[in-house]
Amino acid sequence: MSALIIDGNVVHYEAFGRGKPVLFIHGWLGSWRYWVPTMQAISDKYRAYALDLWGFGDTDKSKPRYQVSDYVTLIHNFVNALGIRQSPLVGHALGATVALQYAVDYPDEVKKVAAVSLPLTADSISRRLLSFGSDSLLAKMLWWRQIGYKEVQQETEKVASGAINMSAQSVSEMDVGVYLSRLSQIENLMILAIYGEKDDLIDPAPARSLNGHWPNIRPIGLADSKHFPMLDEAAKFTRLLKDFLEVEDDLSALELKAEWRRRTR
Repeated sequence: MSALIIDGNVVHYEAFGRGKPVLFIHGWLGSWRYWVPTMQAISDKYRAYALDLWGFGDTDKSKPRYQVSDYVTLIHNFVNALGIRQSPLVGHALGATVALQYAVDYPDEVKKVAAVSLPLTADSISRRLLSFGSDSLLAKMLWWRQIGYKEVQQETEKVASGAINMSAQSVSEMDVGVYLSRLSQIENLMILAIYGEKDDLIDPAPARSLNGHWPNIRPIGLADSKHFPMLDEAAKFTRLLKDFLEVEDDLSALELKAEWRRRTR
């Protein structure tokens, strides 16, 4: 287990591989741990980092720091402490919002963001996230049935009270129009928005509608994925991410290739 002291408290993280750094940021359910298969898959060419956000996993839960701005500050302090500034960011759900807000706040520090299951509107976020309560046995049973992955279930049990619903509320209050407009104007920033076509926690329709609106934002949906494309269709997700990490300037070339579909059927 690796850890840093940031703002006087413990922040847990892990790292695999060698090469250029890539930082993974988890979402509302689970922790850094569900990124492990993806981190391992790219570790032959990249140094993959993943951390637990405040209130999640093994990072500090002593006080509520669950606003998007709190997490952006955490990422800023984390990358500076480890010397991995300007690394691509791969964020999921809450983590996707944090990664993109980081790009807005620190436009010189990031050039690529893979935003997975990105909530673009308040209405796209499931009410179950906004009203999540970890103390209800019935709620837990419903969540466990929804999640489907044991490693995610186990880590979700460790989430601090209020971390999920308070951070979801923070995301829902963001001005999406201003947010996207500012992202589209950041020079040399490339955004890949990956979404699960069957996601029932984050409505994929707003992300799907981004297609063609901004040349630096490329949405791609995975047909058989729900909320966790990196686990639901791991091989496709990893190949797409690798292509994105290697692309230099033309996002239109990114696509789900026909041979991927044949091999994964």
